[in-house]
Amino acid sequence: MTLSIIIVNYNVKHFLLQCLQSIEKASNNIKLEIIVVDNNSIDDSVEVLKKKFPYVNIIVNKKNLGFSKANNQAIKIAQGKYILLLNPDTVIQENTLESTINFLNNNKQVGALGVKMIDGNGVFLPESKRSLPRPSTAFYKIFGLSKLFPKSKKFGQYHLNYIDKNKISEIDVISGAFFMVRKKVLDKIGLLDEQFFMYGEDIDLSYRIQKSGYKNFYFPNTSIIHYKGESTKKTSVNYIFIFYKAMILFVKKHYSKKNATPLIIIMNIAIFMRAFISIIKRITLQITQPIIDTITILIGMYMLQLVWAQNYFLDKNYYTDTLLNYIIPIYVLCWILGIYSQNGYNKPLKVKNSIKGLIAGSLFMLIAYALLPENLRFSRALILLGAIYSIISITSIRYLLHYSNFYIFKIEDYQSRRIGIIAEQKEFQRIYKIIKNANPKIKYIQQINKFHRNNQSVGNINQLPEILAINNLNEIVFSAQDFNVHEIINYMSNINSSIKIKIAPSESTFVIGSHSIHNTGNLYELNNQDNKPHMIKVFFKKILSFFN
Repeated sequence: MTLSIIIVNYNVKHFLLQCLQSIEKASNNIKLEIIVVDNNSIDDSVEVLKKKFPYVNIIVNKKNLGFSKANNQAIKIAQGKYILLLNPDTVIQENTLESTINFLNNNKQVGALGVKMIDGNGVFLPESKRSLPRPSTAFYKIFGLSKLFPKSKKFGQYHLNYIDKNKISEIDVISGAFFMVRKKVLDKIGLLDEQFFMYGEDIDLSYRIQKSGYKNFYFPNTSIIHYKGESTKKTSVNYIFIFYKAMILFVKKHYSKKNATPLIIIMNIAIFMRAFISIIKRITLQITQPIIDTITILIGMYMLQLVWAQNYFLDKNYYTDTLLNYIIPIYVLCWILGIYSQNGYNKPLKVKNSIKGLIAGSLFMLIAYALLPENLRFSRALILLGAIYSIISITSIRYLLHYSNFYIFKIEDYQSRRIGIIAEQKEFQRIYKIIKNANPKIKYIQQINKFHRNNQSVGNINQLPEILAINNLNEIVFSAQDFNVHEIINYMSNINSSIKIKIAPSESTFVIGSHSIHNTGNLYELNNQDNKPHMIKVFFKKILSFFN
């Protein structure tokens, strides 16, 4: 057995299937085995895997054991001369396995290697080549000097930015997304350290390989797509703590107390600095829009009560201080909670969810109004007028803010998507059906041929820059049936990064994109229509959880 490919899966079914398809195309008569370790996924990954890839050896865990333990389970039964630890959110080229194996065969001093990685938009991922977390390296990265001087040998050490990304080079750390290592090296140095649950295990393993006398190499003669672990939010506080705690564990394990102490101090400072910034950013992202909505509705309600009192009751002071100081704020709170209950604050914003939330809040207040004793009832008219005003004002503000340059105000607008499907006729029709089924509101979908233009297409792939500009496309879908991964990667590198890029795997029921691991808004899938509960039920459920 030449190669054992080990993939640890956790709730990324669509990416896993795409990854396995790319392995099939890259096998090139290589004698290999594929072992998938499922860490207790709940997205029916295992069932689909058994059906579509029956030859894959599957280890099913009853709980999430983490990356290291799961990989070790597979390594213990692996039969290959070489072991490839591969992330499920990757797509490898047709030459990837053959070229990397040949390089290891011809360079006996190399213990392990990694490859050139790009993200789902064709942008080079700097973690393709990294150095060890030394005190100076950590300091330069944490305090932003590595970003300010990326090409500096001194300040750009972390991602080795001074090394040509297209040149084969010896490096310290290989990314766990694609980590090919000799089996005999693992037999010599041991398996992955299971103290590392999610991060740091690749750094630890890379370091131990170096200590054993072997070299680690960056091999850019082949590239892979890596969707870069969208399963973890790198701006989240949880990520910050887990990542830096893993780095501290590595430092304590491998460095002397004298050398470890300053690095641990720097990393602890980084934890609190980044956690503080992350918390502030998260709070800002979460409260900005509700604050704007609250102020908008509150001002409007006070104006409405004045106009209504003056014109209907002919007394501008008709309403009591109780209404003005307590009841109106309660009205506003109910509408804000209503928007929240219908996911009206999820990013990107959905105007229809905001409207549904305002209606839900209004219905709740009307129901509560009917149940109150007569002496406790305030103006029902203000509820109705306020609902109308809120719907109009909130919708208007949503669209006004949408045209700002801030992501937090962006509206999810399927109708604004202008999609080019790069495929021959048969695949175009299949992919078109998937996209329209998932999002019927998308109006502009055009075919781009691989070779010659037909009557239904806007051109062929050789005219892509002109097609993108003339047709104002903001999304591109590649047919994996008509293009190999090598071709897709080459075209991706020449497409503006602002344009979203997706791939439609062969014979799939889905189209997958660069930020789709946990964002179904960027995942097109047949029969992807959710049975949503009634908005009033959701409102009551959310309002109860809000006050608990």
